[in-house]
Amino acid sequence: MASHRDRSGTGEGLHRPAAGATRAPEPEGGRYGSKAPAFIRRSRSLHLTWRIAILVVGVAVIVAGILLLPLPGPGWAVIFAGLAILATEFTWAQRLLHWARTKVTEYARRAVDPRVRRRNLAILAGVLVLLALGVALYVAKRGWVLPW
Repeated sequence: MASHRDRSGTGEGLHRPAAGATRAPEPEGGRYGSKAPAFIRRSRSLHLTWRIAILVVGVAVIVAGILLLPLPGPGWAVIFAGLAILATEFTWAQRLLHWARTKVTEYARRAVDPRVRRRNLAILAGVLVLLALGVALYVAKRGWVLPW
């Protein structure tokens, strides 16, 4: 019985699209699959060790990014950096990173749309008015003296 993996161990031969099926566009850097140096890809055990090291480092960076999310800091940037580390070796991470880049670009383009900006500014103005009313009601009822 033939194996579904290719002999190089890179996983590039894992998924073959059916005839007529559409494939996701390849990333700007070229092909999907391992970006490990050729001397590492030649040895199956060395390549497995390389992939495990990339997995450990990438997951550690993503976990650090998740821990940074509630703190003032670059949480999302660190998460995407961890995903980029994983994408150097794993096809699923390359596809996820490509999808995330596409979505971020799409949202950024929509954010500069004048209609969306006007709507967002109107929402911001409404929230600020409600906040000012809340402060005014608090001051009218309790005065300027804080309870603590």
